[in-house]
Amino acid sequence: MANIAERLDQMEASIRKPSFRQTKGKANEVNYWVFDYDPKDEITVRERIEYLKNKNLKGTDGFELVVFDLYDLIIDHLQKKDFMEKCYAQEEKRGIKKVQDAIQHTLKITDKENLIVQHIAENTPENAVVFLAGVGKCFPLLQAPEVFNKILYNMPQAFASVPMVLFYPGTYTEQELIIFNEYPEDNYYRAFRLVR
Repeated sequence: MANIAERLDQMEASIRKPSFRQTKGKANEVNYWVFDYDPKDEITVRERIEYLKNKNLKGTDGFELVVFDLYDLIIDHLQKKDFMEKCYAQEEKRGIKKVQDAIQHTLKITDKENLIVQHIAENTPENAVVFLAGVGKCFPLLQAPEVFNKILYNMPQAFASVPMVLFYPGTYTEQELIIFNEYPEDNYYRAFRLVR
């Protein structure tokens, strides 16, 4: 297996191909991808995402690279609603599961147009590649099944052709996700592994 720098180079080369930005998946499915990586490479991955975002600002790629850090979106929402102190108190009193449920409720995660979906849809131009980062930072408040089943698959149909790459600290086999290479999540996901 290639090292993280080589895999990130391959990922960058892949997203630059015009064919990557066309809906040409298995059975013409939506254009969702997973870039899985060893959790120890988190800082390297974050730095490369930031580098690519800044490099894309030059406008020479033929697309706009849009990066959404899911953790930052959650924290921004909680701060705007003045819920941070309530979350701390709730965790201390009733445990992390109750905080997770409360956060998912306030974000309307189970609704067709949840707040994260709305934010991404409102801030993604038509000719874009979307990077979804921060999954590891969100754990366990927002886990990969919610990202796939409640965010990606609830994106408006207009965004079906916009490639979205989920950066995942763990292992993705196209059948299961194992966050931090320790906690399996046994759901089926319709996304393609970007680089092996």
